[in-house]
Amino acid sequence: MKEHFTDLLERLRRQLIGMGAEVESQIRVAVEALIAGDAVMARGVCERDPVVNDLEVRNEEAVIHLLATQQPVAGDLRLLVAAIRINADLERIGDHAVNIAQAAERLAGAKPFKPWIDIPHMAEVVRGMLRDALDAFVRRDTELAKEVLVRDDVVDAKNLSLIRELLTYMAENPALISRSIEIMSISKNLERVADLATNIAEETIFIAEGLVIKHQGPQRAESGEDGAGR
Repeated sequence: MKEHFTDLLERLRRQLIGMGAEVESQIRVAVEALIAGDAVMARGVCERDPVVNDLEVRNEEAVIHLLATQQPVAGDLRLLVAAIRINADLERIGDHAVNIAQAAERLAGAKPFKPWIDIPHMAEVVRGMLRDALDAFVRRDTELAKEVLVRDDVVDAKNLSLIRELLTYMAENPALISRSIEIMSISKNLERVADLATNIAEETIFIAEGLVIKHQGPQRAESGEDGAGR
């Protein structure tokens, strides 16, 4: 029975990693569509959203089945609780990829008024955070998870810097307001993906150490304080 349970947990982990790879790819393609001004590529990201939704349902059903039939305790129970949250976070990342793709589709016919530097850089950092958060989850690597938490500050700072720059463009040339708002939206969606990758990293620390550090950041993770309420 224990071997069967272990096999089911491993299958669930693989399903979550597959879902993570799917949404990470969607983020990449959405930003590539933006840079290329390719509306067809952007629309393709939107059309794959049902794939992510189906994966979310399958993963949730797998967790519920394991909770109902195996009565897990300790680390296994923490893993399943965290898996539910990670599953939801990945589905939301897919939604943000769609938001970026929709904005890219709207901007496809317009010539960029500034070089595409900030958004691709943010996207690269965010995708790296997501990959590392999922890698940390698989390996229960709390040190890698804590590194992901630190990188969230980089994305936050870049988002604020880009917003300030775009506000200046808007003030100087009202004709750029609409496009600037679209770019702000893309930046904000990337910032939210970074937040969700951070959530996954926090869940990894919860699984491995039983620590609840949500809303506390990397300093709480380093302190070793136990969380209340779990």
